Amino acid sequence: MKMKFLVILFFTALAYHAGAQRYDYVQQGEFGITAGAAHYFGDLNTRAAINRPKPALGIFFRKQFGNYIGLRVNAHYAQIGYSDVYSKNDYQKTRNLSFNSNIWELAIQGDFNFFKFIPGDPDHMFTPYVTLGFGVFTYDPYAYLDGKKEFLRPLGTEGQVIGYKGRSPYNTMAFCVPVGVGVKYNISDKMNLSFEISQRLTNTDYIDDVSTTYIGAGKFQTLANGLPSTAGLLQDRSYELDPNNVLGVEGRQRGWSKQKDQYIFAELGLSINIGTYRCPSAN
Repeated sequence: MKMKFLVILFFTALAYHAGAQRYDYVQQGEFGITAGAAHYFGDLNTRAAINRPKPALGIFFRKQFGNYIGLRVNAHYAQIGYSDVYSKNDYQKTRNLSFNSNIWELAIQGDFNFFKFIPGDPDHMFTPYVTLGFGVFTYDPYAYLDGKKEFLRPLGTEGQVIGYKGRSPYNTMAFCVPVGVGVKYNISDKMNLSFEISQRLTNTDYIDDVSTTYIGAGKFQTLANGLPSTAGLLQDRSYELDPNNVLGVEGRQRGWSKQKDQYIFAELGLSINIGTYRCPSAN
């Protein structure tokens, strides 16, 4: 009887141990959403001031390769914009330009965890990480004139439409290189919380529709009633502050084409772990 009891106890313990091994959780990836703020840096924000953030939303899937390396595909929608009125530079204040734009971005990023990250393991539930990737995005800058929204690219504010000095309309799709840092915390077996700041280096200087020199009001056609066209009014808005101190003379600097525009995201993320169950190794 005693032997029978010990045999039953042995097989019960063996079955429990096998079950415990069978249900060891292994993270395969994550699916999540992000929300935060976006900011622009460029010809209207030359000092990299962070004083006019706008909303940013994202969705991502990360495939995990071990506990340290992941490959992420993410999509973002963001709004960015700026105005010369926020500048501390007198010339920029007089220039009086402004813009807004919607950003739609798709990117692939590689993530590297500094610490081992294992969901459900209290000893490995937090890690800082770095990220680097490549993406494409669309933008279409616009401004307001007498309360009316005007898209700037079709106007050719720097002579692109009329082919001034070989200038042509810029593409509203461009490339970006996301580079950033973040931290990630496992709040349960299935969920993680993260915070990330990532800069977007781009290959365009026209996110703000400002890049090179003025072409002068005389290069733009006037309306039938003799008044300036919308393009003529928006290429140089210094007249709104002082009609006797107009900056828009042909050849005068309007922007700085040698430095490309950039934008940045600061986001909180919430993700759901995607995983499998397997027996752990003997080690």
